[in-house]
Amino acid sequence: MTAVVPKDASPAPLAVVPSEPGPGVGPLLRGWRRLRRVSQLELALRAESSARHISFVETGRSRPSAEMVLRLADHLDVPVRERNALLLAAGYAPRYPQTPLDDPALGALRDGLERLIRCYEPYPALVVDASYDVVAANGAIAALLTGVAEHLLQPPLNTMRLTLHPEGLAPRIRNLDEWRGHLLDQMRRQIALSRSEPLRALYDEVRAYPAPPSEPAGPAPEPPSPAARFALPMRIEHAGRVLSFVSSISTFNTPMDVTVAELAVETLLPADRETAAFLQGLPW
Repeated sequence: MTAVVPKDASPAPLAVVPSEPGPGVGPLLRGWRRLRRVSQLELALRAESSARHISFVETGRSRPSAEMVLRLADHLDVPVRERNALLLAAGYAPRYPQTPLDDPALGALRDGLERLIRCYEPYPALVVDASYDVVAANGAIAALLTGVAEHLLQPPLNTMRLTLHPEGLAPRIRNLDEWRGHLLDQMRRQIALSRSEPLRALYDEVRAYPAPPSEPAGPAPEPPSPAARFALPMRIEHAGRVLSFVSSISTFNTPMDVTVAELAVETLLPADRETAAFLQGLPW
């Protein structure tokens, strides 16, 4: 059964911090261009403009049209939320709405997501936003959270806290050192792409959680799952056995709404036949 987690209709904004100070859209565009490691000439060629015009825009000598701002943002792969910030800095109205997820206008989207993750059972699946807060989760996710501290289960649930907190799933993850490193790397990459201050704060928080202790000398470690040959699995103790999963994340193509652009569907696929057989044998 799908569990939909209530969320504030007005999520915290994702802040854009330009690489160098200055008013207007020019420094912001220059910051994104340098972040993407694109020269003025390369950006001009992509946007069918000229390096001279790009230079004038970045220094404030030329005011770009709203269409040019969006064209440059598209070629710089600027997140939808930050495209609105660029338009505002250039003196234009935001182009992309931010519709609350519980708005009737997104009813079909919500229903579709809930059906998707429900149909994925008996395997775990959930929907998260840009800050890794859980928007919806299926029954298999709920089963995995058995034993997690109550304070971590208060809405909004956050997948990074649930996974890495010492009172969350962390003590049950057999390869916590590897999985923790993977999640922190994933967050660092996302911070570099979106410049999200809330996400950076979350990263600093979970990075400060106690790291797994060094393995004491003892028996040889268990051989890795065959899935480790093509993807890093998460190996977690559950119901007296070790389950192994590989993660897949899907996002929407060509989103036109900030809320939709920041949603991601994460599915956990069994990494071995034993995990699949155990999950398929559970009563749903």
